[in-house]
Amino acid sequence: MKDQIRNAADQVYRYMTESRSTDWGMNINEWDWVPGVGTIALLHYYDRTGKQDVLDYLVGWVERNQEKAGRTKVINSMAPFAIYPRMYELTKKTYYLDQAKHISQWMVHEAPRTREDAFEHTVTEKDSFPEQVWADTIFMADLLLARTAKITQDADLAAQALEQVCLHLKLLQDETAGVLFHGWNCVQGDHLSAARWTRANAWICVAVPEILREIAELVVIPDQVGASYRRMIDGLIAYQSNNGLWHTVMDRTDFYQETSGSAGIACGIMLAIRTGLLEESYRKYALKALNGVMGNIRTTGEVTSVSGGTPIMPTIEAYQTIEQIPTLYGQGLVLMLLAECFALE
Repeated sequence: MKDQIRNAADQVYRYMTESRSTDWGMNINEWDWVPGVGTIALLHYYDRTGKQDVLDYLVGWVERNQEKAGRTKVINSMAPFAIYPRMYELTKKTYYLDQAKHISQWMVHEAPRTREDAFEHTVTEKDSFPEQVWADTIFMADLLLARTAKITQDADLAAQALEQVCLHLKLLQDETAGVLFHGWNCVQGDHLSAARWTRANAWICVAVPEILREIAELVVIPDQVGASYRRMIDGLIAYQSNNGLWHTVMDRTDFYQETSGSAGIACGIMLAIRTGLLEESYRKYALKALNGVMGNIRTTGEVTSVSGGTPIMPTIEAYQTIEQIPTLYGQGLVLMLLAECFALE
C-alpha cells in the first residue's frame, strides 16, 4: 500500500507540474486561489518527502509569477502567499518574509470585513458578495496569517488568525448536524441556500489543524475551538458513503460524489490526529476515504470527479449542475492526503 500511495502521489504531482494547460482549472501560472491551493499542496508534499525537485519547482514558480503577486488584493488571491513564510525558512531569501508581512498587514488593516468582523469573501472575478462569509476563506487567507504570525512571533497576528477561525466556525456550523454550511449572509442572518457543501467543509478540515499548530505558542486557544472542530468531524462521518467518499452536497445522496472535498476531509482528519485535535480512533475514516479517492486517480495522474469553481449557489439543486473538470485544487487536496499517508504501515 505504501508503494501504491507514493506512486499515486508522484503521478498526481507530475500531472500538476507538467501540465501546459491554460484552462482555468489547470493553469498554474496565474495568481489566484486555484494555483494557490496547488502550490500550498506542493509545499506540503515537499515537507513530507524532502524531494529537492519539488522545492526547485516552487522556487521557479515564484520567480516566474512574482510580478503578479498583489496585483489584485482580494481574499482569494491571498492563497499563493501562504507558501511564503515556509519558503523564507527554506531559502533564507528576505523577499518571501517581506511579502508575507506586507500582505498580512493588508489583510488585517484593509481587507473588507462583515459586520461580525469576519473577512468578507472577495474574489478576483467581477462578482461581489457583500457581507458574505465563506468557509473557503480560512484556507485561502487565514492560513497565511497564522504562518506569518509564527515566523515573525507576532502574537497580534496570531490573535487575528484565531479570531477568524472562531468567527467562521460560529457562523457556519449547523447546530443540529455539526457540519458546516457553505456560507453565511450577515445582512439576512441566514446561510443563503443552506448547502452542506462538502468542499466547504474540506477547506476548514485541512486549514484549522494547520492554523492552530502555527499559533499555539503565541495565543491561548479556547477549548471551544477544538470542540467545534470535533463536532464538525463527527457530523461529517455520519454522511460518509460506504465507499469512503462524500457527495458534493453531503446530505444529497442522489448527487455525484466529489473527490476534492472527500480528499480534503480525509487529509484534515489525518492532520488533526497528527496535531492532537483528534484521537487515533478517527484514522479509520480517513483511510476509508483514501481508498475511495485512490479509485479516482487515473494512471496519468489526473484526479477525476472534481467539481469546478463553485460559488454559493442559489439553490441546493444548482450544486448538482456544477461541471466536473481537472483542477489544481483537486490535484492538490489529493496530493496532500497522499502525503499525509506516507507513514502508514
